[in-house]
Amino acid sequence: MSDLLYSEEEEALRAAVRDLLTDHCDTTSVLARAESDAPHDPALWKTLADGMGLAGLLVPEDRGGQGATHREAAVVLEELGRAVAPVPYLTSAVVATEALLACADEGDLLDSLASGRVIGALAVGLHTAPGAAFASVRADGGALHGELTGIADAAVADVLLVPADDGGLYAVTADAVTVTPQTSLDLTRPLARLTLDAAQGRRVGDAEPAVRRALRAGAGLLASEQLGVAEWALTETVRYLKDRKQFNRPVGGFQALKHRLAQLWLEVVSLRAAARAAADALATGEDTDVSVTVAQAYASPVAVRAAEEALQLHGGLGMTWEHPVHLRLKRAKADSIAYGTAGAHREALADLVDLRAP
Repeated sequence: MSDLLYSEEEEALRAAVRDLLTDHCDTTSVLARAESDAPHDPALWKTLADGMGLAGLLVPEDRGGQGATHREAAVVLEELGRAVAPVPYLTSAVVATEALLACADEGDLLDSLASGRVIGALAVGLHTAPGAAFASVRADGGALHGELTGIADAAVADVLLVPADDGGLYAVTADAVTVTPQTSLDLTRPLARLTLDAAQGRRVGDAEPAVRRALRAGAGLLASEQLGVAEWALTETVRYLKDRKQFNRPVGGFQALKHRLAQLWLEVVSLRAAARAAADALATGEDTDVSVTVAQAYASPVAVRAAEEALQLHGGLGMTWEHPVHLRLKRAKADSIAYGTAGAHREALADLVDLRAP
């Protein structure tokens, strides 16, 4: 296994992304978007994708991308998770991009996704684990018929990658599909139902390997997003408890709270190790399935607990809509069932390492 510590280049990338998000993705604007009919931030996405070239990190240079690795994409996702940025990075620059990378001849569409000019979405429910069965639509002579639910960021996608019952993966333009919003706990990553009624699609490859590859990368890098959420929760809670006074002393000085924060710190540090291992495994191809599964089995409960602790330890202030902690709690809860639950990943891990329950 490679060195899991962050390189100088990765730290520089983090600093650049964090500075951008600090300036353009403050809590007030994220909340305002979440309360509107258009939660995505197209200007921020354009800056990330076009201005900084981040949409093409996973795409080789000879196919129009930056030729970086999953490690760099993981750093970007840590920062996007920390800010709960309402942009389709995970769904387009990771999941849809990985699906197309499994389709050998898809140069033009891949180049468009890598540049950020086009936003893609894989038409597989966000809850689907990498090894699980996924829904498909009926293919009838090039026309696609059917309905798919729980598709993340479909509302903002230009192209949808749709699996069909003939085993193919089809690229369908958004204007050929009826997109109906679904109620989503995480207001910054909306879900939608897709209805295809004789929609014309272009076959880009085989669905099975493309979807498997895409969901595995999505699950592995989701752990880095969950790490960003957990780190924000821990950092902001420590800061608040240092400032908040009770009985004329900082609340953070009480031993019971120190113990809770120390335990949370240990869990977040362990989550960082698991997330880094998953990103490195995706980049190198070594022990990928095991590393991704371990990361997802561990990440979800830690991110949710960190956000719940932040909510509780901020007291009545944390319970208000105006305070940013609820955005992180909703993201953590929604992420906990994205690309498979922790329980599903633990079951998969038992099979991978041949340690099934008696």
